[in-house]
Amino acid sequence: MLSQRQRAVVWAAAVLVGIWALAAVGFIVARNAKVTAEKVRAYIESVELAKLSAAERARALQELADKINRLSREERQRLRLDRTAFRWFEQMTEDEKAQFLEATMPTGFKQMISAFEELPEEKRRRAVDDALKRLREANNRMQGGAVVIGGTNQPPISEELEARVRTIGLKTFYSQSSAQTKAELAPVLEELQRVMEMGGGRYRGR
Repeated sequence: MLSQRQRAVVWAAAVLVGIWALAAVGFIVARNAKVTAEKVRAYIESVELAKLSAAERARALQELADKINRLSREERQRLRLDRTAFRWFEQMTEDEKAQFLEATMPTGFKQMISAFEELPEEKRRRAVDDALKRLREANNRMQGGAVVIGGTNQPPISEELEARVRTIGLKTFYSQSSAQTKAELAPVLEELQRVMEMGGGRYRGR
């Protein structure tokens, strides 16, 4: 028979082993649950969107949106660099594209706002200056007849969806950013508005 002291030691050891076991399980689950750009690409490659029924397409697109929203800012940027990751977008109907953008873009905009607000003051000022410079260069190119700016990795998007993207971006910006960020980025928004008014539907950019 174990003495009271020995039983206490055994129970303490058992509790300690249980805690370590739970921690190990939690680590494995968290590691497997973490979404990466590679996992999103693997999911896209594993599903033939064109062969799905309407209900299956809706579920698949929602799952893709959920995966993208769980990506970190760095992983989301990695995904954007790979054009093949957006091949589903080219197969979507206009309604599906609109729903997909509304489901995924607010998270992306919030990540960009957070990244900007985490920068030191000097880097924030430099980012604003760079954004203004790019907008003015884009306006000059547009006035000279060049209508396409930005990267080549952008999925196809209609003028209506482009307008919706701008609306989502502005709503997210005004609802999620701090007063200081709004003040610092005000010149960029004003310049963007001026470019859009001058360029009308010809403007294409990020």
